[in-house]
Amino acid sequence: MRDLEIRPATSWDDMQTVFGPRGAASGCWCMWFRLAGPEFRETPPEGRRKRLQRLVESPERAPGVLAYLSGSPVGWCAVAPREEHARLLRSPAVRPASPEEAGVWSVTCFYVRREGRGHGVAAALLEGAVSYAASQGARVVEGYPKDSDKRVKAEELYYGWRGLFEGAGFEEVERRSPTRPIMRRTLT
Repeated sequence: MRDLEIRPATSWDDMQTVFGPRGAASGCWCMWFRLAGPEFRETPPEGRRKRLQRLVESPERAPGVLAYLSGSPVGWCAVAPREEHARLLRSPAVRPASPEEAGVWSVTCFYVRREGRGHGVAAALLEGAVSYAASQGARVVEGYPKDSDKRVKAEELYYGWRGLFEGAGFEEVERRSPTRPIMRRTLT
């Protein structure tokens, strides 16, 4: 779609537009994977918001990518080096088989505002996340989508879904849970 553009998430105003005043999913502010369980529970939503704001405003690199539909921010995809995701590293279902492997980035979260749904935003976000990771030196991008035969509510798909990742050239490399494959795309 020609009116859809993906950019690194460097505008805090645009992040707030996408996430709204509650931080997308009940005040998470996309810190669920970045913080270990106890730290996440002890950090109130306002603290999580401030952490995301610091990441977005950091001159080092963006914590993900934003989708713009006809110039308006409508979607988000978190992508960062795998080692920055404390919860991911400890997860029985999706922890890395080789945590010491260098150059692996993880796609951990998608959020698309209602007005962006049905326009291919999630697929564009995933491609944009892969491109951004490659531009930052990633060798591999991993995802941990939901894979279920049952109908799943939209709010449960923040991981993405298997078909989304397959459509972007990811392949399943491991599965420790019936509904959570580990999928990878190797970059050249």
